[in-house]
Amino acid sequence: MVEVLALVLHHDEQVVLAAVELALEAGAPSKTHILNILHRLIDRPIDPEPVTSPQALRLQVEPAANVLRYDQLRKMPGKKQEVRHAS
Repeated sequence: MVEVLALVLHHDEQVVLAAVELALEAGAPSKTHILNILHRLIDRPIDPEPVTSPQALRLQVEPAANVLRYDQLRKMPGKKQEVRHAS
């Protein structure tokens, strides 16, 4: 318990308190769980700015899946193999 209280020395008191409350609500008030929640609260990823691509970079023709092409690439020369589609 002292180790949890000592977290206030390194992190904001309100964030530590929020992590403890979330751990208590989850029913797992262990030091490891509190540390996990604390790091998730601190290290929240920042949403990146949306990227808009110019019209010149748009696809003219949509790509089509061609599993036969891959099967032909896998064939060994000189050996007869049955055709197996990717699964």
